[in-house]
Formats: sequence, C-alpha cells, structure tokens
Amino acid sequence: MNREANPKVLIIGGGAAGITVAASLKRRGPRNVDVVIVEPSHEHYYQPALTLVGAGVCKLADIRRAEEGLVPHGVRRIAARAKSFDPASSTVQISTGETLGYDYLVVCTGVKLDWGKIDGLAATLGRNGVCSNYSPDYVNYTAECLDILKPGSKAVFTQPPLPFKCPGAPQKIVYLAADRLRKSGMLGDVSLRYFVHAPVIFGVPYFARALAKVVERYGIDVKYQHNLVTVDGPGRIATFETTGDGDQGRRIDIPFDMLHVVPPQSPHDEIASSPLANAAGWVEVDPFSLQHVRFPNVFSLGDVCSAPNSKTAAAVRKQAPVVVRNITNLVNAKPVEAGYDGYASCPLTTAIGKTILAEFIYGGKVTPTLPLLDPARERWVNWWIKVTGLPIMYWRYMLKGHQWFLTHNTKFKERS
Repeated sequence: MNREANPKVLIIGGGAAGITVAASLKRRGPRNVDVVIVEPSHEHYYQPALTLVGAGVCKLADIRRAEEGLVPHGVRRIAARAKSFDPASSTVQISTGETLGYDYLVVCTGVKLDWGKIDGLAATLGRNGVCSNYSPDYVNYTAECLDILKPGSKAVFTQPPLPFKCPGAPQKIVYLAADRLRKSGMLGDVSLRYFVHAPVIFGVPYFARALAKVVERYGIDVKYQHNLVTVDGPGRIATFETTGDGDQGRRIDIPFDMLHVVPPQSPHDEIASSPLANAAGWVEVDPFSLQHVRFPNVFSLGDVCSAPNSKTAAAVRKQAPVVVRNITNLVNAKPVEAGYDGYASCPLTTAIGKTILAEFIYGGKVTPTLPLLDPARERWVNWWIKVTGLPIMYWRYMLKGHQWFLTHNTKFKERS
C-alpha cells in the first residue's frame, strides 16, 4: 500500500454518500489525495423528496441532476459497477473488466429494491393502481393514483420488514394522501389502510406517540405485524401474512383501488457475496468509526453498511466527515476515531404544510437540532426545512464537501 505522496481512495458508489465523501476528501483530506468514484448511474436523485413527488407537491425533474455534474473537481468517475472485491490484495474488479487497486476503499453502494420478493409485484408495478415512491420510475404513478381516488375507493399502503431506506417514508405518503382527501372533502369517504410489518408505527417511542394521534385524526386503519407477500394487480387484491406471535403465517386478502408498496430492500449481490459482508450481507463496520472490522483500510457508510442506524441522507451527512477524518488519520499514522453516534433525521410529513422533525441517535435517544421547539410537534417551519431548507443544504453544501452544519443536542430531555 502506498501511503506516501498520493494516497489513492477508491469510492464504490456515487450517490449521496459517495459524492459527499469525495468532495470532503478534496476539501480537507490528505494532501494530493487521488480519488476515484465507480458509479454506473448517469442521473442522481435527491431521494428524500420522492415522497413529495408522489404526493404531487413537487416534480421529479426538480430533484434530478446529471451525475457527472456532481463529481467534484479533481475526482475521476468511472461509469461502471463493482463486480467483485478482494480486500486481501486491495483490489476491486469492475464491470468494464478492469481491476482497480486502492490504498483506501470506501463502499457506499446503497441498497437493492427487491421487488421480486413479493409475488406478482414486478409484473403489475406502475399499473393496475400499484405504485411506489421508492423508485423514480414509478413515483409519478403514485400521484396519478391519488388524483383518481373517489368516494368508495380503497387505498392501501405497506411497510416491509426492516432494514429499508428512511423508516418514516412508508407512512409519510399515507398522511399526505389523507390530507389531500381532507382538503377535497373526501377523507371520510375513502378507505385508508396502512399495513405495517413492525409491532409499532415508529421505532422511537417519543415520536410514535405523536404519530398515533395523527393516525387517529385522519381515521387511518393501521394493521400491525402484517407483511405483503403477493399482489394480484388485475384482480386488485393484495395478500398479507401475519407475523405476530400466536397468529403467525395467517394470510388475508385485501382489495384495493390504489396500492402503495414499499419493497423489501437488501444489499446488492456483489456486496453480499464479498469478503466485506457480514452474515446478513451488509458491509461489516464498527458502528462508531465506520471502519471495516477485518480490513482496516476499508470504510463503509450510507445504506449498505452494517451500522444499526436508520438509513437516511441525514445519517450520511454525519457519517461522511467521520470517514474522511479517519482516512486522513490513517494516512498520517494516527488512530481512527469513534465519531459517529448513530444520528439520523426523519422529517415526518403529517400534512401538506406540517412536519414532525424526528432526530435521534443510537438507542432511539431523541437529539433535536432545535431543542427549544418540542420535536414531537407538527410545525410549518419543519415543513419549510423539509421542502426548501434540506434540499438547499444537500445540493449546495453537503455534496460540495462542506461540514459546518448545526449539531444535534444529545442532552435533550424528553417531554412526557
């Protein structure tokens, strides 16, 4: 490994994590660092806003940029994907057939949307009332489905088993749909059902209590410990399997006019089959330093790493500086630091114009950036942060490698 004048950092994945790490390395990483990004996609989406596109609040074109235009100056991008990893020799083989060497490897490939794990879903997605905000290919169809709801319609929404991107996203679209129906005077005339694999509506109790009130306000029928297993698009039937103790494995058929599906999500096959993966297929890192547990010159962040934080863009914003600092430390023969505390943020859009800004760290501890405002309250300022402030932060600052963001308050006392 050459750690002298030009340490080479190979970044696998050019999404939010890859671009942010590359930009931060160029701004404050080792001197003369050579950075290469391997990323096959030519378009880059601000994924946190896909819910807003599905709700008809903004357009898909507004959250899309050309990938090449986001690659930082001085960074080389290879339009390919990783095929195999050999951390023992510090090499990665990519889809062009080339083998790339590195001094340091950063893996941030994101996750795979496993549509095929639900029988019949792939064949009917994007038609027959079956939609999903989790892919730019189908998100506009969500808005179309909402537009044609009428009195007597049955709208069904799902949440799969964890882990998946943005644990709040499956229910955000439920609330935005309910608010649209309220404003059109049809809320009481359309059936809204939300089927959740988990036994709770949200994993942090402080926010779960507030969300339970939102559910009650809209009259949403929530069914816990139900997992979507089959979709019959032409017949407009969704089949769920119960997961709770004492009732496990029972199947029920639910008719729908609109079905919003959140797909199961997994590591990409190239990651899961590599020496970097743990038994579940995720890149196995220390949850605080984000350094690989077996290969010290390998780091991972974002959705593909094994750290038990919620998979959000806000988590990446806090993880990237830790990875950059630790790579710099290794180049300078210094020890790595345990700088990441599991921070994640989930702006829960409870209405068009209202949002609960859920921020928390490992253990579900509530850690608001604005502690004087009760974080469990629905607020218009949080909506502005979600719709306007965070996209500006993302495009103009985070992806440019800036790190001077407000810190979250770890000493916040939860209000009863």
